[in-house]
Amino acid sequence: MHPISFAQSRPDHPAVIMAGSGETVTYRELDEAANRAVHWLRGQGLTPGDAFGVLMENNARYHELYWASQRAGFVFVPISTHLTSSEILYILSDSDAKLLFTTRKFDRILEDIRAERPDLGILVFGAEGADNARDVLAAQPADAVKDHVVGRTMLYSSGTTGRPKGILPAPPEDPDIQAPTPLMGLATMGFAVPSDGSAIYLSPAPLYHAAPLAWSSLIHRLGGTVVVMERFDEEAALAVVEKYGINCSQWVPTHFVRMLKLPEETRAKYDLSTLQSAIHAAAPCPADIKKAMIEWWGPVIFEYYAGSEGNGMTAVGSADWMTHQGTVGRPIIGTIHVCDDDGEEVATGGEGVIFFESPYPFQYHKDDAKTKEATHPKGWTTLGDIGKVDEEGFLYLTDRRTNMIISGGVNIYPQEVENLLITHDKVMDAAVIGAPCPEMGERVVAVVQPISMDIAGEELEAELTEYLAAELARLKMPRVFDFRAELPREANGKLYKRKLKEEYKQAAAQEA
Repeated sequence: MHPISFAQSRPDHPAVIMAGSGETVTYRELDEAANRAVHWLRGQGLTPGDAFGVLMENNARYHELYWASQRAGFVFVPISTHLTSSEILYILSDSDAKLLFTTRKFDRILEDIRAERPDLGILVFGAEGADNARDVLAAQPADAVKDHVVGRTMLYSSGTTGRPKGILPAPPEDPDIQAPTPLMGLATMGFAVPSDGSAIYLSPAPLYHAAPLAWSSLIHRLGGTVVVMERFDEEAALAVVEKYGINCSQWVPTHFVRMLKLPEETRAKYDLSTLQSAIHAAAPCPADIKKAMIEWWGPVIFEYYAGSEGNGMTAVGSADWMTHQGTVGRPIIGTIHVCDDDGEEVATGGEGVIFFESPYPFQYHKDDAKTKEATHPKGWTTLGDIGKVDEEGFLYLTDRRTNMIISGGVNIYPQEVENLLITHDKVMDAAVIGAPCPEMGERVVAVVQPISMDIAGEELEAELTEYLAAELARLKMPRVFDFRAELPREANGKLYKRKLKEEYKQAAAQEA
C-alpha cells in the first residue's frame, strides 16, 4: 500500500499531526505536496537514482519530501541536525546529493555550506526570495506524476566511532510502489499495529533517524495518523498519548528512563489505556528499566534488534521477555551466527561477534574496506555487536566490539556497568569508557549525568561506588567518576562515546 491510494479513498483523514502546534496534514495535502516536490525536482534535472539531502528539525514538511522520493525513484538522504558543518558537507559529498532542503534554523551552517559548495542547489523553508521552499514548491502543479518509480533512503550511521557510514540499500525487487514491505507484516502481525487505518502513532524522536522515519512511513502505508513531537519531553509525551488516543508508538530506552524518573503522581495523571503497541530499539535497554515499563504500561512493550544496514532482525514481545529477561528476541529476518575473533562459530551460550546470514546483504557507500570489515568469509554480515544465543534461540547483547575496554589484559564490557548506573535513583544518564592508563593500558571511567548537578561530588561518588560494588567484580569498577550536566547522546539513544574517549585521550597526551 501507499499513501497515494489513501489520498483517493480517505483524502481528509489526518496523515500527520504536529503534537506541539497541532498543524495537520491530510492525505490529500500530503499527496499534493509530494507531487509538487517531484515536479520541481525533475525540473532541476533529477532522475531516478539521484539523491537529495534533507536537513530539518521535525516539522510537517518532512514526510512530504520523503514521499516525493518514494514515487519518483529518488534517493532520500536525511541528515542529523546535530552534526557540524564539516560533517554535513561530508554527507552531502559522499551521497552525491544534488540538492538540499533545509529550514531557517540552520542559517549559520548554511553559510559554511554555501561557501564550500556554491554549486549545490538549496531550498529553505521560511526563507525569503528565490530560495523560499514554500513559494517555489507551491508554484508547481499538484497533479499526479507519471511513471512511478520506487525510491530509496540512504541512511548514515550515527558516527559514534568515526565518520558516518552511508548505507544505500539495493533497488527493490518489486517495481510496484504499492508493493508491501517486510516491515508491514512484522508491525501488523507481530507488534499489534492496526492494519485497518485506525493506527494513531506517536513519533517522539527525530525523523532523520532510521527507526522514526521507517515506522512513521509504515503507518502511512497502512492509512493511519502519525503524531510527531517537535522535540521529546517526558511529561509532554504522556500528555500526547492521552490527548490523541495514541495506540502505537516507537521509543528508545532513554525515553523510558526519563519517563520513569518522573514523580509517581505525574505518571499517574495521564490515561495511557489506548496504548496497544509500544516498540523500542536503537540502544540496549537495562533489564530493570524494561521490567518497570512493562509493569507500568502492561504487556504492550515490543523490542527488536536491527540496524540501518537492514541485514537482519530479532524481535520479542513482553511475555517472552519476562521469561527471558535481557533478551532482544529471536531472529525473524536472517539466521544468527555467533563467532569468535577467528571467525569460528562458538558453542551455544558462548559470547562472540553477532553475524546475520540473510537475504539482505548491504554495502557501505564508497567504502569497500568498511564493508569487508563487517563481512564474514561466508558472506554473513555484522553490525559490530557482541552477544550470545541461548538454547531456545534468544539473543542477548553484551556490548559493541568497539566499546570494549581492555584493562590489564582483561576485557570489560561497559554496558554492564552502564545498566547498573542508570537504575540508581540519582542518575539520569551514564556512559562508561576506557581512558588511557600508563600502567593498565586503559582505566574504567564513568561519565555520569545526575538528576541534578547540585548533588554531584564526592558524596554521590561514594554512594555510586558502594552501589556498584555489590554487583560488580573489582576489575570492572570505575576508577574515575566524571559528573556532567549532559552527555553527548543522540536523540535515537546512541552515545557519541568517541567524543568522550577523544577528550580523555587528549588530556592524557597533555599530561605525558
